[in-house]
Amino acid sequence: MYVRLGSTNRQAGPEILAELQRSMQNRSFDQLPCHDLSIKALDIEEVQRVFTITGQQIDEKKLESLEVLVPHAGRISVSNGGLILFGTNDVRQHYFPDARVSCARFRGTDKSEFIDRIDIAGSVLNAIDEVPRFIRRNTRLAAKIKNMHRQDIPEYPDLAIREILVNAIGHADYSLSGMRILVGIYADRMEVQNPGMLPFGMTMEDIKAGVSKIRNRVMARVFREMGLMEEWGSGYKRVIHACQLGGYPEPDWEELGTAFRVIFYPHPAVLEHSLADVPVSVPVSVPVSVPVSVPVSVPVNDRQRWFMEQLIAGKQIRSSDLAAYWNISEKTAKRDIADLKIKGLIEFVGAPKNGFYKGRHE
Repeated sequence: MYVRLGSTNRQAGPEILAELQRSMQNRSFDQLPCHDLSIKALDIEEVQRVFTITGQQIDEKKLESLEVLVPHAGRISVSNGGLILFGTNDVRQHYFPDARVSCARFRGTDKSEFIDRIDIAGSVLNAIDEVPRFIRRNTRLAAKIKNMHRQDIPEYPDLAIREILVNAIGHADYSLSGMRILVGIYADRMEVQNPGMLPFGMTMEDIKAGVSKIRNRVMARVFREMGLMEEWGSGYKRVIHACQLGGYPEPDWEELGTAFRVIFYPHPAVLEHSLADVPVSVPVSVPVSVPVSVPVSVPVNDRQRWFMEQLIAGKQIRSSDLAAYWNISEKTAKRDIADLKIKGLIEFVGAPKNGFYKGRHE
């Protein structure tokens, strides 16, 4: 059996047929009940925390109105969407082990070598705050001085990325097993990918025109309550506007079988620094007149950049200082430092007990 999706005909596998059936029944996957689960499967403290931030009181009736709780077989059960967003860790991982966001920073333009990676713990809601932190520590800043004031330019557009991340979480097809939301940072681009093709009847032209079709109705309601998705159908235009306003290239949008991907490209100012092989990030605590010896062509993570900045400022620090400042294990700190030595950015001078690190470019 083949179905028409956008401008192509595709053979309908079990996942497509199941979504087609739900579409005919006017139900989304996240509205369906988890048959055996009651409100006890929810992390009520997390539910209350999320809605307290929005200034709302939450109770069982409110959860029913949001379809976090749904009627089933004469009793109230947790919906798939409710469990994905607010389920206790053990129950959610049992039913939806792939409902998570994974981030990776790769050394080059492909996936052959990792520099940093993380699976965001807990609910996919945690990724809305955690993913930007990961991006900040694995991307570069360009600095411009205008009217005696310093302006830092992130490598990628913060607001547009947040918009795409929220959309990826809200529009992902959680019925697909073995697929999760992926954020990949490469030497020349950043990709945000979620499971799920475009909804039936939707094309890229529709998205660009502002046409919207909700895949996950429970998540849509919760996200609106949280102020994350206020104007359905305007996400594409907000992303393009944010990129244009910040001077970033417009991203590419790709449908890849049962996945959807948005590709961001670096700000031209960062590329200019890269071509000149000059530093891209001078921390506020370091005067502009102090040269930073981290070439943009050599990728380093946020911890390594901080370590080198301390050396440039004349401090003699070791792995224990790096571990204490970043709250990481000394093993991880030593691995970061060893990587800097391999890249030829630092060297150790003197005896093992009394020696110290210094930048190779000093």
